[in-house]
Amino acid sequence: MSGEAEIGMDAGALNAFLHRAFPEVDPEQMPQVLEVEGDRALLKLPYASRQLRPGGVISGPTMMSLADTAAYAMILARIGEVALSVTTSLNIHFLRGCKPGDLYAEATLLKLGRRIATVDVLMWTEGRERAAAKATVAYAIP
Repeated sequence: MSGEAEIGMDAGALNAFLHRAFPEVDPEQMPQVLEVEGDRALLKLPYASRQLRPGGVISGPTMMSLADTAAYAMILARIGEVALSVTTSLNIHFLRGCKPGDLYAEATLLKLGRRIATVDVLMWTEGRERAAAKATVAYAIP
């Protein structure tokens, strides 16, 4: 996909939308869209001790939730506010234990069709080069 892709929503608009669309999520724990550029979006989930699993690493469900949110944000960044876009599949590979800390997700749009979008998401706490998980997420677009 092109790095010069048209942006439907910028980071500020995406953050405002996520807060409106998911009012039940504690604002302190809402993933934050840090930047959107072309076919790439960068998000951060602020660290909270409740994200940990036994063994002191960030839990799989926490990472899956961030992967899903990052893919959703990336797609909306391109197509605009289409709230009823829904996840059709999420496949995740856990690469290493994810140490406690702010969790980052880099979402890269692989394909944007008329009805389906596919996004790769890389996640880390210790730096991108030490990725903890990689997900591929597909969304149906109404």
